[in-house]
Amino acid sequence: MKAIIISWYIGIALLFVSALMTVSGIIACFFPGDDSRIPLLLSALLTGIVGLYPLIFVRRGKYRLNFREGNFVVVGSWLAACIFGMLPFLFYGGDFSFVNALFESVSGFTTTGASILTDIESLPHGLLFWRTATAWVGGVGIVTLFSRLMVGRSDQSTLSGAEISRIAREELPGERSEFFANIMLITYISLTVLTGVALRLTGIGWFDAATTAMSACSTCGFCTRNASIASFANPAAESVLTVAMLLAGINFGLVFLTFIRGSRKNVFKTEVSRAFLSLAAVSIAVVTADLLINGSYASFGRAFRDAAFQVASLVTTTGFATCDTTLWPTLSMGILLVCSLICGCSGSTSGGIKMDRILLAGKGVLQKVKSYTHPGTIYTIRVDGHQRSDAQVSDAFGFIVCYVSIMILCCLINFAGGLDFTTGLTASIASIGNVGPGFGDVGSMANYADMPTLIKVSSMVEMLIGRLEIFPVLYLFRGFR
Repeated sequence: MKAIIISWYIGIALLFVSALMTVSGIIACFFPGDDSRIPLLLSALLTGIVGLYPLIFVRRGKYRLNFREGNFVVVGSWLAACIFGMLPFLFYGGDFSFVNALFESVSGFTTTGASILTDIESLPHGLLFWRTATAWVGGVGIVTLFSRLMVGRSDQSTLSGAEISRIAREELPGERSEFFANIMLITYISLTVLTGVALRLTGIGWFDAATTAMSACSTCGFCTRNASIASFANPAAESVLTVAMLLAGINFGLVFLTFIRGSRKNVFKTEVSRAFLSLAAVSIAVVTADLLINGSYASFGRAFRDAAFQVASLVTTTGFATCDTTLWPTLSMGILLVCSLICGCSGSTSGGIKMDRILLAGKGVLQKVKSYTHPGTIYTIRVDGHQRSDAQVSDAFGFIVCYVSIMILCCLINFAGGLDFTTGLTASIASIGNVGPGFGDVGSMANYADMPTLIKVSSMVEMLIGRLEIFPVLYLFRGFR
C-alpha cells in the first residue's frame, strides 16, 4: 500500500515534467525549422502516460505520508524526473548518447550546470528551452518539495536545503507550513520574472533573457551560448545577473521579508546572510587585488567586474562564466574553490555545504575551545539569537564529514578514470556542490564531453547526492531495511 501511494505522488511529479515538455514543444513550433518539436512532444506523451497510470489505478484516499515515506517521494521524484527528462535529448540524437542524455538531464534537474555539449548554439530553441526548464524545475523543486515535507522538523534537523527561516516564523506567526513553502515559491517566480525583464532592458533578446533568468535564479548556469555570459559582452547584463545570483543564494523566506514585506529582520541583519554576503564581498576584494597585482588585468574596472561576477557565480553554485578562470592566479582560483565548497544559505536554490552549517560548526569548535579553557563554565551556541542544541551542532558536523568523504571518494574515482589532480579534484567538488565548472579540463570555458563514462556516471551520482543533501539518500537506504 505504501509503495502504491508513493507511486501516486511520483506520478504527479512526472505529469508536471510532461507539462513542461509540452510547453517546450509548443515553443519549438514558433521557430521555423525547429526539429526538436517532435522529440519534445513525443517525450511529453510518454512521460504523461507513465505519470497518469498510478493516478488512474490508485486511490489515495486520506492516507498521509510519514517522514520516511515522504523521503521516498522526494528522492523517487528526482530520479524519475531525471530519467524521463533525458528523453527529449535522447530522441533528438546528435551528441546525446544514452549516457550523455542522462548526464545533461541530471545536471539540469540538480541545477549543476555541467554539460557534455560542445556546440550549444547548434541546438534548436525548443531543446534549449527544455534544457533550461529542467534547471528551473530543479530549483523550484528543491524549495517546495523539501519545504512541504521537512517543515515542522527544521527545529530538530539540519536538512537545511529546505529549512524554513525561523525569522519568517517569528514575523508571520500562526501560519500553516504550506504558507512558508508558498512564500518561497512566490519569491522564486518573482525573482525570475524581474531578472528576465531586467536582462531584456539591457538589450538581450527575449528568449535569451528568459532562459538566462531561469538559469540564474535556479543557480544552474545553463546558457544558450557556447561561451556562456561572455558571449553577450554586456556589462549591464552581468551586473543584473550578479545581483540575481546573490539573491538566489540567500534564504528565500528572508528575501521575501526584506523586499516584499519590508521587515526589519532582513538579509542585512541576520547572522547567516551577513556571513554569506561578507564571504562574497571579501572574496571579490581579494580576487580583484590579486588579478591586478599579478598583471592579469590592466584596469581596476575590468578586474572588479570579472571578479564580482565569477565570485557570485561560484559562491551561489551557478557556474556562469565571463572569462576563463583557469588562467587566473593560484590565489584567485583557490578562493573560487573555497566559494564552491561553502556556497549559499539554507532555503535557497544553491548547493554546497551551506553557510548555515559552516557557521554552526565554527561556533561548535569555538565552544569546545572555550570549554577546555574554562571547564566549569557552560556555553550555549546561538545563531541569529536562537539557541542551537548539541544534536544540531552534531548534525552539522556529520553532514560536513559525509560531504567531504563522498567528495574524496569520487575524487579518487576521477583519478582512477585518468583525470589529472586539478581536474579530478575540482570536478568532484563541482559535482557534489552542484557548481558545474571546476578547473583544469572542466574549467569555466570547458565541458564534460570527453570525460570517460565511469566519470560521467560518478559525477551524476554526486550531483544527485549533493542536490538531495546526502541525508535523504542515506534515509532511503535505511528505508529498505
